[in-house]
Amino acid sequence: MSKNIKGNGRHLTMSDRIYIEQELLLRSSFRSIASALGKDPSTISKEIKLHSTVAPNGSYKTPRCVHCNNFKKCKDTVMLCGTCRDFCWGCSTGLKLARDCNDYNPFSCPKLYKPPYVCNGCEELSKCHDHKKYYHAKQAHKAYEEALTASRAGINMTPDELQELNDLISPLILKGQPLSHIFAVHSDEIPVCRRTLYNYLDQRVFQARNIDLPRRVRYKKRKRQTSPKSRNIEQVYRNRRTFKDFERFMEAHSDLDVVEMDTVKGSRDKGKCLLTLLFRSCSFMLVILMPDCTQHSVITAINNLTDAIGLRTFKKYFPVILTDNGSEFKNPWDIEKTESGTHRTYVFYCDPYVSNQKGRLEKNHEYIRYVIPKGRSMYKYTQDDINLMASHINSTSRDGLNGATPFDLAELLLDKRIPALAGQFRIAADDVCLKPSLIENNVSKRNKSTKEGDESNG
Repeated sequence: MSKNIKGNGRHLTMSDRIYIEQELLLRSSFRSIASALGKDPSTISKEIKLHSTVAPNGSYKTPRCVHCNNFKKCKDTVMLCGTCRDFCWGCSTGLKLARDCNDYNPFSCPKLYKPPYVCNGCEELSKCHDHKKYYHAKQAHKAYEEALTASRAGINMTPDELQELNDLISPLILKGQPLSHIFAVHSDEIPVCRRTLYNYLDQRVFQARNIDLPRRVRYKKRKRQTSPKSRNIEQVYRNRRTFKDFERFMEAHSDLDVVEMDTVKGSRDKGKCLLTLLFRSCSFMLVILMPDCTQHSVITAINNLTDAIGLRTFKKYFPVILTDNGSEFKNPWDIEKTESGTHRTYVFYCDPYVSNQKGRLEKNHEYIRYVIPKGRSMYKYTQDDINLMASHINSTSRDGLNGATPFDLAELLLDKRIPALAGQFRIAADDVCLKPSLIENNVSKRNKSTKEGDESNG
């Protein structure tokens, strides 16, 4: 097979095989067929040899002696040659059984041993008494598809290799790690692609199952919305802070970073919730536990963050904040300025019902829901528990970051004091856990130590 022919490495299609069949009827050479299809002549030759079919000549009553080279000069026209029990054309009674013939010499057409190897387009087809050999495009393509499916069926690994892969993959999946993170960290150790690994999970050859993957089972198809719902929002807090204003502002200040802000609630009852801040440049997320989801709690959290990292650092890394239209964010004036009135950031709002305008943060919220399922109250959590969860989330490799983690990029793009002052620390790749047990174990240990302390004091 010539490597210089463009497209020669691709498989033949149904249209290619129809063209081959038509050209064989016209007695075209393999070289001309290959030139028209952009293939090597040996490709056409192999295709015809591999996918040609044999069609027996005549009906089931056709005698075997017709295929003998000595048929025309044979004098024994009463009985059949060989062991077949059919009756010869020359048999007058039709009751005599066939007997062995020492002169039986089966005929074989020499044209089938040289190109085109089939009877398509043969001029002596009507005179030939031999079994016919044809190339049919439809049958050839069906045989090709069956062979392709059979070659890819089953598991292309030995039991020992499969067990080794299971020992590597299953413990990480059971920790809640997504496959994107596993492949980014162990790409050199995994001998198959991600699609193959999903197929193996479907076939239940691993200890881990589909239900152990974060989104494999419960993800449902959403209704596609062609255009955002129109809603007339004429409120003072959005004045000069709409998404269009945000786009115009970023065109004029393209060097500024953007931080996306939102909240994550626990149960429907009023109680503790999370304030999330994500740096677009590196997908690094800060998570702050608030006592409730109110404007006062949001402003207090922003003020505490400013005091922790310093006003100068805050102005450098939080120059623009993009958030949604939640009631807790409807006081942009106190968010933009410190308690003393010093300006520290600019606040803009997404359009109603268009969450993809801050899609990176919405995507990151999925990692939070792996650890804190929707509807679970956060009353028993502390900021240390939330910092631990955020550390594991920011240590997870992302496809969108080319296999890197937010921690990797934060070291290059952010002040090193920000993760440290936020109480976050890097987690080893294989130790990343995105399951509720991550912080539930901390809560259990804390409650146990508190109970033991109360008993000792009592």
